[in-house]
Amino acid sequence: MIRILITGSNGQLGSEFRYLAANYPNYNFVFTDIEELDITDIQSVRSFFQENSFNFCVNCAGYTAVDQAEDEPEKAFLLNADAVDNLSKSCEESNVRLIHISTDYVFDGAAKWPYKENDPVSPQSVYGLSKLKGEEAVLKYCSSAIIIRTAWLCSRFGKNFVKTILKLGTERTELSVVDDQLGSPTFAEDLAKAILEMIGKSGKPECNEIYHYSNMGNISWFIFAEEIMDMAGLDCKIIPVKTSEYPTRAIRPAYSVLDKSKIIHDYGIEIPEWKFSLLKLIETLKNE
Repeated sequence: MIRILITGSNGQLGSEFRYLAANYPNYNFVFTDIEELDITDIQSVRSFFQENSFNFCVNCAGYTAVDQAEDEPEKAFLLNADAVDNLSKSCEESNVRLIHISTDYVFDGAAKWPYKENDPVSPQSVYGLSKLKGEEAVLKYCSSAIIIRTAWLCSRFGKNFVKTILKLGTERTELSVVDDQLGSPTFAEDLAKAILEMIGKSGKPECNEIYHYSNMGNISWFIFAEEIMDMAGLDCKIIPVKTSEYPTRAIRPAYSVLDKSKIIHDYGIEIPEWKFSLLKLIETLKNE
């Protein structure tokens, strides 16, 4: 039986793994968050790996408050870089294959075509830089790790764009949303299933690999919000605005579309179209 450690299991992606676990009887999951395992403490991490046996570790932990990171960079780097350093070393020492979740924020957002895994990185924010440092730790200390960059994560769990728009749609008659930032939503359930499929298909690894994953289709936040309102049957007008009219502490990528051809080619992953998964998510939230 394949044993899988899920760190950061109380977040959006980690919670999806918890929810899906019963559907994968051939996988033995161990779920941890800071209460069970403080990944910022190297001795705690090493002891945990020495006392437990795993085949894979999926690191879903991370500091994701993009704007707040500009004011408290030390916290962002502690969780997104130093903690990943600890996990990378411990996974390699214990012969555990690390699957680490990263972000589109490692790029500058200035591209005109979907980002490939080997495109130059140039983070424009503290958050993006902290995530890049985490990637560098994985590549430095691991010999067979997988880094998965994703973007615009949303799910039934935690705080995310879909749930925020649904809430505001019931409270307001109109809402302004930026229309000049382009990307692809990632539905955490789809990503979790893809990762578990990758684990099931993983043979003997020869090197570290970076992959991109988000749902199929490219949209702006404005179009995303309009579709959410339409699918939910909410009578709230969405007004398109420019990023310059909606200043934030951290710079947002103007273009976050990721090229998924590598993960499709290497693992045969079938990636759902974003509208399909959005409708499924909205129906799920309605029934909760």
